[in-house]
Amino acid sequence: MQHTDPRVDTYILKSADFAIPILEYLRAVIHNACPEVKETMKWSFPNFDYHGSIMCNMASFKGHCSFGFWLASQLTDPHNVLTTGDEKNAMGQLGKIKSLDDLPSEEYLTGLVKEAMHLIDSGVKQKRSEKSAEPKELAIPDYVPEALSKSPKAQETFAKFSYSNKKDYIEWFEEAKTEATRNKRVATAIEWMEEGKSRNWKYERK
Repeated sequence: MQHTDPRVDTYILKSADFAIPILEYLRAVIHNACPEVKETMKWSFPNFDYHGSIMCNMASFKGHCSFGFWLASQLTDPHNVLTTGDEKNAMGQLGKIKSLDDLPSEEYLTGLVKEAMHLIDSGVKQKRSEKSAEPKELAIPDYVPEALSKSPKAQETFAKFSYSNKKDYIEWFEEAKTEATRNKRVATAIEWMEEGKSRNWKYERK
C-alpha cells in the first residue's frame, strides 16, 4: 500500500481485538481500489483523501466499527447497502460493524470506492444540507483518560466539555508527529483544563 500514515497503523493496533481485522480489511480494499488515496488522521480517526478531498473514513469503538463515504448520499448504491438517513448517520453508512460478515462483498465495496473517486474527479461537493461524515461517537485514545485520572479537576472539566471541545483536544493530540510532542501537548492540555479552558481558549470572546 502506498501513501500510508503510521498514525493509522497505531490506531488500528490500539483498537479492540475484534476491530483490527475489520479495519485492516477496509484499509486494504480502499488502497487496492484507489492506489492514489492518501491516509491521514482527522477527528482522531483514519480518513482517506483523494486528490485533496475526503473520500471515506473509518473508526473503531468499544463494541463496533463504523465506515462512511463523504459523498454517500450521491453514490448510486444499487443494492441499497448504505444508510444515509439520520437513524444510522452516527454509526457510518454501514451501521454497527461487529465482524467482517457485516460488510458487503469486496467487489461491491470496490465499486463504491471507484464511484466515490469519480464523483471527486467530477468536482461534486457535499450538499450543504448533508450531515458531515464525522461520527457523533468520539473515539477517545486510551492515553487521554489515563492522563486525566491524575488530575481530578481536569477530568471534571473534560467530562463537562461539549463534543466539539473534546474533539478539538483529541484532534490536537493525534496530529502530533511524535510521541514526545503528543505527551507535551497532553501535559499542556491538563494545565489548561485545570483552569477550565478549552483547546482554543485564546481565541474565545471574553
